[in-house]
Amino acid sequence: MLKKGSLTKLFLMSVLMTFQVSHAQWKPQGDKIRTPWAEKVDPDNVLPEYPRPIMERGEWKNLNGLWDYSISGREKAQPDAAEGKILVPFAVESALSGVMKEVGSANVLWYNRSFSVPSEWSGKNIVLHFGAVDWQADVWVNDIKVTTHTGGFEPFSLDITPFLKDGGDQELTVRVWDPSDEGPQPRGKQVKKPEGIWYTPVTGIWQTVWLEPVDEKHITDLRVVPDIDKNSVRFTADIANAAHGDIIEVTVFDGSEEVKTVKAAAGSSFDIHLESPKLWSPESPFLYRTTVKLRSNGTVTDEFKSYFAMRKISTRRDENGVVRMQLNNKDYFHFGPLDQGWWPDGLYTAPTDEALKYDIVRTKEMGYNMIRKHVKVEPARWYTHCDELGILVWQDMPNGDKQKEWQMRKYFDGKELQRTSESEAIYRKEWKGIMDYLYSYPSIVVWVPFNEAWGQFKTVEITEWTVDYDPSRLVNSASGGNHFDTGHILDLHNYPGPDLYLYDAKRVTVLGEYGGIGLPLKGHLWENKNNWGYVQFKNSKEVTDEYEKYAEKLKKLIVRGFSAAVYTQTTDVEGEVNGLMTYDRKKDKMDLKRIQKINREVIDMIHQK
Repeated sequence: MLKKGSLTKLFLMSVLMTFQVSHAQWKPQGDKIRTPWAEKVDPDNVLPEYPRPIMERGEWKNLNGLWDYSISGREKAQPDAAEGKILVPFAVESALSGVMKEVGSANVLWYNRSFSVPSEWSGKNIVLHFGAVDWQADVWVNDIKVTTHTGGFEPFSLDITPFLKDGGDQELTVRVWDPSDEGPQPRGKQVKKPEGIWYTPVTGIWQTVWLEPVDEKHITDLRVVPDIDKNSVRFTADIANAAHGDIIEVTVFDGSEEVKTVKAAAGSSFDIHLESPKLWSPESPFLYRTTVKLRSNGTVTDEFKSYFAMRKISTRRDENGVVRMQLNNKDYFHFGPLDQGWWPDGLYTAPTDEALKYDIVRTKEMGYNMIRKHVKVEPARWYTHCDELGILVWQDMPNGDKQKEWQMRKYFDGKELQRTSESEAIYRKEWKGIMDYLYSYPSIVVWVPFNEAWGQFKTVEITEWTVDYDPSRLVNSASGGNHFDTGHILDLHNYPGPDLYLYDAKRVTVLGEYGGIGLPLKGHLWENKNNWGYVQFKNSKEVTDEYEKYAEKLKKLIVRGFSAAVYTQTTDVEGEVNGLMTYDRKKDKMDLKRIQKINREVIDMIHQK
């Protein structure tokens, strides 16, 4: 019989051996720069945080980690043998995947792993979740094809219970095809041949994969819309296998103090009234926490934690006749960086949750109150960080298809792309999917369907659909042109300095992009040549001086009509060196105290008009 000390030693030896095996099978690839968090990536514990905090159940199982992978021709069967290990959820082209290979439109990427279902989940339905897979994913469970999903920026889930074996290991296989810029699908900044403002392709699984046990009768989605004018918030739940008599129960908390519990018949929307509700803003990002239960015949069949915020985004004409954006019925200037959301080591995927949060924290520390999430959609935890830290988000639709002739100087006159029926259907499906996914995150205040004529088509129709689908937010129909008389916002782009060259007396006028002040810092560059910025300087003082010069001009333009501004950009990205920080996040480009001061002055100008 082994003594307690001997058992402890055996356990520690087992853990050490597992660690050594995992690290022998994986290491970051390439010689590109990396963020400080890259060395914290543990292949046995990758992105361990619950991936959907706005709807958090108590039990789940993370499937991130080392999977087998192989690459084959698109029409060929899965190879008999794996080429090696890939670290999920990092795209195959990334350093942190441990692979760093191109796939291309002629090939497909295969994933395979085994998993077990915890015995304590017996009798439950097992749901398999994918945070995001770019672009087309075919999924097999135990050699049975269970789904095909298209869309690289939205989550998808499926109940795999009927396909599971009784006990033992289960097999999961995923095949991914991504045509990058050779296809019409939304892809953001990905291109086959990266240069300038276009970046490395991202293929495959790039967000967390996970299992969750649920009852047959459970909530699949919860939509929450606040109304501060009525001191109420509306809840709408989608329920699997609902029946007459089922009840939704929501308990609202202010910290640990219970505020109210409301019960309503499942299958219909219902309102919760709050006495003197606390409002959410970047200055005071208060969140009401909730527990949500589904009851059937007196039994709780589903329960999870959630949250919401009481905030309102709207417009109004001020005393000078200028249409202004308002937050909670007060004029509010939106000011923040263009945020690409790229990482030198993980590409689309931040190395850790701490890294994912870091850019938002730094944005707040620089004195901004907004982020424009540029032609990319982030994991759910990113939006929760914005909700909790207090940052307004303008959410772009990732661009796809081709760029039509672009003009931004003429008013309401643009040449639109004529998409194929397939391309149009892809756009509509994925835009709706993205909006459905993000609908309840209070930090999101503006939807941006198009940017700079990149795949821009049927602008008025798409904008009006977006407004109708979510009347609780503003819609910026075409950031930077082509300009049409639709939506809530006229959005101008001008580099490098700010300029108000068009103005809309009926809508909000904003500066959707400007700046791009470049500063290449040796030792922090993606490559040592062909680095690019709209203007380049030699040191931090010169960059900060130029930034302040632009800010002083912007302050004057706010009085004349601007209601928001977006500075390019949060970080360097690959060949672009116009970030507030280097691509590896190790260096700030400017004097933070100076830009924080001037940023606050810019934001406060809305009250001095």
